[in-house]
Amino acid sequence: MTDVTVVRYSFEGDKFEILVKPDPALDYKLGKKKDISAVLVSDDIYTDSGKGTKPATEKLLKAFKTEDPTEIAQIILQKGDLNLTTDQRRKMIDEKKKQIVEFIAKTYVDPRTHLPHPPLRIEQAIKDVRVSVDPQKNANEQVKDIVEKLRSIIALKSESLQLEITIPAQYASQSYAVLKSVGSLKKEEWQNNGSLKAILEIPAAARPNVIDRLGSITKGSATVEVIQ
Repeated sequence: MTDVTVVRYSFEGDKFEILVKPDPALDYKLGKKKDISAVLVSDDIYTDSGKGTKPATEKLLKAFKTEDPTEIAQIILQKGDLNLTTDQRRKMIDEKKKQIVEFIAKTYVDPRTHLPHPPLRIEQAIKDVRVSVDPQKNANEQVKDIVEKLRSIIALKSESLQLEITIPAQYASQSYAVLKSVGSLKKEEWQNNGSLKAILEIPAAARPNVIDRLGSITKGSATVEVIQ
C-alpha cells in the first residue's frame, strides 16, 4: 500500500485536496482517530496535488471561512472523499453498515408489536434487498432511503412514546443524567424525599434499552409505565 493518498473536496465548483496517510486517514473518517497531525502528510492545501497547484487565499476564505491549514484539513477530511484502497473500502462499508443497522434498531419498530427488530434481522434484510451502502456518506443521511427499501420485506415504523418514570432518591441523580441522554424530558418533579418523577419521550425502539439501563442503575427499584 502506498504511504500517501488524496482526500478531495469540492465547494461551489472549486476543488481542494490534501495529502494524507491512508490507514490513519481512514481511522479519522471512522471516528477512531482524533489527532489530525498523525493523518496529514503535510499541512499544504492544493487545488491539484499532482501538479502542486494551490488555491488563492480568497478561495480558501470563501469555502472554509478560515486560512488556518489545520482547520481546513479537518473540514476536508470530514466532508471530502478519501481515495480508498479495495480493503479500506470494504472496511468502511462494513463500519457504515454497522452504524446504519444500529440506528434502525434504535429508531424503528415493528408496527405490529411496537418492538424493535433484532439487529441480525435488519442485517439480513439489508443483504436480501441488496442495499448499496455509500462508505463516504454519513450514515444518517442514508437511513431514509435504506428503510424504504427494507420495508419491502420487513415492517418498519418510526414511533415515539412517553414513559412515566419514578426513581428512588438514592439513584435519582445518576438516573437523571441517563434520562437526559436517551430522550426528551417532558416533565420532571423532584419530590421532598429526593426521589424523581419524570415524563420521558423516546423512540419506541429505545424502550427496552432505557428500561434495562434504569433497572441496572436502580437495582430494579425504578418504576416505568408507558403513557403514550
